[in-house]
Amino acid sequence: MVGQPGFFDLDERLKDISAKGDDLERLNQIVDFEVFRADLERAAPRSDRSKGGRPPYDHILMFKILILQASHSLSDERTEYLIKDRLSFMRFLGLTLADRVPDANSIWNFRESLTRTIVDGKPAIEVLFKRFDAALTEAGLLAMGGQIVDATIVAAPRQRNTEAEKKAIKEGCIPEAWKTKPAKLRQKDRDARWAVKFTKAKPAEDGAKRVDIAIPAFGYKNHIGIDRAHGLIRTWRTTDAARHDGAQLPNLIDKQNTASDVWADTAYRSAKNEEHMIRNGLRSQIHRKKPKGKPMPEAIARANGKKSKVRAFVEHVFARQKGPMALVIRTIGLTRATMKIGLANLAYNMKRMLWLTSRPVTA
Repeated sequence: MVGQPGFFDLDERLKDISAKGDDLERLNQIVDFEVFRADLERAAPRSDRSKGGRPPYDHILMFKILILQASHSLSDERTEYLIKDRLSFMRFLGLTLADRVPDANSIWNFRESLTRTIVDGKPAIEVLFKRFDAALTEAGLLAMGGQIVDATIVAAPRQRNTEAEKKAIKEGCIPEAWKTKPAKLRQKDRDARWAVKFTKAKPAEDGAKRVDIAIPAFGYKNHIGIDRAHGLIRTWRTTDAARHDGAQLPNLIDKQNTASDVWADTAYRSAKNEEHMIRNGLRSQIHRKKPKGKPMPEAIARANGKKSKVRAFVEHVFARQKGPMALVIRTIGLTRATMKIGLANLAYNMKRMLWLTSRPVTA
């Protein structure tokens, strides 16, 4: 018969997990989560417990749970289960087998509190993101080498609306049929939008020219700016999927970057953006567009090719977020989507910091 595990059995199991390589354990070692405490306490204040009840969960514990969620795209119920099931999750959170585990409702309430709170005139997630960016700088991971700007669509559940309902939503109105059905209204995302993204089709025959295929997508956009030296997200914005990428460039410029180069694709090239960069002492490395009705000049094609080799690094961020992190939007509305995407960007930076600090130092 298998006996009940004792303290030393559990300790040995955790040692085995560490020996296999526990990224969460290493994350606890390199990230000082206490730097978030003051902002979290302002964003999610606790009641005075004058009416009794159980003591509230620690702010850092709850915040680390949100990081776990963002890293694995977990629902609140699944998160509760996995915390109870996985020793690595428990150790990351500082919990023992005897400790209470926050249930799904507690996780939802904490995230909602952060979502709805404005701190210093900004959404709480933006303040938390900036707090960690300052910690990255203090750790020696300064924004260097210039910056790369791009955006990707983050999918949300598709809405099945009538043409009249779509028209009302675009005009910023609530369709009449929904006003008398509160339950239905709560399930309708009136902030997400349709957009068309293009991808290259594989040629049917060897040597055939690849063509663009338009794919409709519904959801939001994650606009980011990363630094070239470290590949860390330094700036970000969340919009609906229909917003033009180029219009967000001024919002994504990181003034702390030590270099002046800015890389981006042709969606960001406009006279307004070029003027903005000149005015701010930045050097445009934005792709040039092909002249209408004419072949691309060879010199411009070569220049675009060199820029592409640098700009491609930003795609690694999106590949990570949509691959291992499985980033999608399951919530309703722009405010919650901003929290979801902001947490994903913050979790990505933590994982990236883990990789950057674990690389062997070369001479």
